Amino acid sequence: MACKLFDLTGRTAVVVGGAGGLGQAIAEGLAAAGAKVLISSRKEDALKRAQEEIKKASGSDEVYYFAADATNEEQVIALLENAKQQLGGKIDILVNAQGFNKKIDALDFDIDVFRQMLDANVTSFMITCKHFGRHFKENGYGKIINLSSVRGKIATKGPGNAGYCATKGAVDMLTKQLASEYGPFGVTVNAIGPNITATPMMVPVFEKRAAEAGVDVETYLKQQGAGNPLRRMGKPEDIVGTAIFLASAASDFMTGNILYPDGGLTAIG
Repeated sequence: MACKLFDLTGRTAVVVGGAGGLGQAIAEGLAAAGAKVLISSRKEDALKRAQEEIKKASGSDEVYYFAADATNEEQVIALLENAKQQLGGKIDILVNAQGFNKKIDALDFDIDVFRQMLDANVTSFMITCKHFGRHFKENGYGKIINLSSVRGKIATKGPGNAGYCATKGAVDMLTKQLASEYGPFGVTVNAIGPNITATPMMVPVFEKRAAEAGVDVETYLKQQGAGNPLRRMGKPEDIVGTAIFLASAASDFMTGNILYPDGGLTAIG
């Protein structure tokens, strides 16, 4: 009984932002748990690479892709229709893992960049939740998982994260409001709020920061994780279990929540 609660066999999932980082890790986890998975992002070459990597790591051949810009409503509509065709007519799970961060001191923040972050980190979530939400309502079932951050709840001590914190706070409230509106249709909406995570995409950033601090990367990562109760930085695989839980029957009575696989940071932050 307990094992079946987390079994995704027969389920279908679309992971927006699934061609790298946490999105790819989540897609891999969903596929390994039995789901048919379609990943989406803007660049087809990145999607092809990620598709092969996910297939190899998960042992599943049922991994598909479709290139789309999630900030473009027409392209999201096309994504939904293509996903229905490739995955067998019905989608059960939507994961929003798209977006980016640009660190700029608040006094110097380029407002055009701020607007771009709002578009990529918030508006795109609303667009996908709108159209996939309609599909879920028609089916009387659906799971929406939004990738947020601890920075939706707690600010950073240093400067540079005004855009990121603002957008992730918006994702948290969007998650709660959609949970309220979609609940009567049998649709759950939850979010995952990780701490900074050592994804492959972040390696160049960590290397640069380590060099600036005059230490090697391994030392830098240990220093960054030392302030957490678990005394280490997060890894992509630390997020996967939370995503599988929120995508599975184990979380059927949970909605409007933000779960924090963050090493304990929000407990002390």
